[in-house]
Amino acid sequence: MAVDPVALTRELIRCPSVTPAEGGALAYLESVLKQAGFTVHRMTFSEPGTDDVENLYARIGTQGPHLMFAGHTDVVPPGDETTWQHPPFSGEVAGTQLYGRGAVDMKGGIACAVAAALNHLAANGGTVRADGTGSISFLIAGDEEGIAVNGTTKLLHWLAERGERFDHCILGEPSSQRELGDTIKIGRRGSLNGTLIVTGRQGHVAYPQRADNPIRGIVRLIEALQSEPLDAGNANFQPSHLEFTSVDVGNKTVNVIPGEARARFNIRFNDCHTQESLKALIEERARREAGNAVQFVFEWQYSNANVFVTEPGPFTDLVADAIATVTGRKPDLSTTGGTSDARFITNYCPVVEFGLVGETMHQVDERVPLADLRALMGIYRKILERYFS
Repeated sequence: MAVDPVALTRELIRCPSVTPAEGGALAYLESVLKQAGFTVHRMTFSEPGTDDVENLYARIGTQGPHLMFAGHTDVVPPGDETTWQHPPFSGEVAGTQLYGRGAVDMKGGIACAVAAALNHLAANGGTVRADGTGSISFLIAGDEEGIAVNGTTKLLHWLAERGERFDHCILGEPSSQRELGDTIKIGRRGSLNGTLIVTGRQGHVAYPQRADNPIRGIVRLIEALQSEPLDAGNANFQPSHLEFTSVDVGNKTVNVIPGEARARFNIRFNDCHTQESLKALIEERARREAGNAVQFVFEWQYSNANVFVTEPGPFTDLVADAIATVTGRKPDLSTTGGTSDARFITNYCPVVEFGLVGETMHQVDERVPLADLRALMGIYRKILERYFS
């Protein structure tokens, strides 16, 4: 009897795995995958100042080609549970929809991948393919919705030290925009945070000639840094952009000119830049505008969100063709959106992101159509058939 992705999703939703809690989700997956013949590892990682995080890696097969499905079972908090139509960890079905935290992001995607793999194995007598070659694995992290330091990145490093190698990966994040199968993510922009600090001289507002107001300088630099494009984008990426998100002088007194002004900003950047080249570009533009009139420095925050792209080719074509076969839609290849754990996976193998429609992720009454779960399982199944054919 075929494995139903709806039943698997409901069981995962019923596990309250709010970051960094495991909540029973990985234990459930371990049981299901072990029963199907997978070798399963449960790994806990930590570092000073962070929470311990449990993760899972499971593999069946010992030879290539090796296709990995990746994802995370941790979810964001549900908020005020009384505002939900259906309890967030109940996995209730109402009409044509399955409700619950993680239904879309991304327990539904994991359930569909597991169901597809188990049904594929059953159709092949318990093996990945008839000649005994081929491997399928699952890399499931427990802190993607948090600071993402004790999950995918450490699990990949641990696996590399053991000699594990992957040929391709599908990350089951909710990549679809409006309809299942309309978008595949083939890359992500990088993200860089910084603070612009302008120094002036504090003084009484009645005697401005005795002070140097840093607000004038910071407004001038903010305008200069946002007025000139960082680049024009390219075939795979939109233009990079810088957005200021706060301006603060810490001044609670209306008749005092402050001595310092700070402005925080974020840059989402494409592969025209690296983090270091981008820092140099921003600092040079600020120096050019400031001259000797404005005293400033930048504080840069470390970022593990580097830009990456999986160039279109046979693997992206295979995924797109499987989507078209099941849904009739030709997906767009996109690099938009925020960051994901694909930024870590790309250092080990080509990776694409494809999953459910993300419209209700992180919202009250997060939900997914039952038909989309079954269709996504069908797409993953078609990918497995073609990948190992």
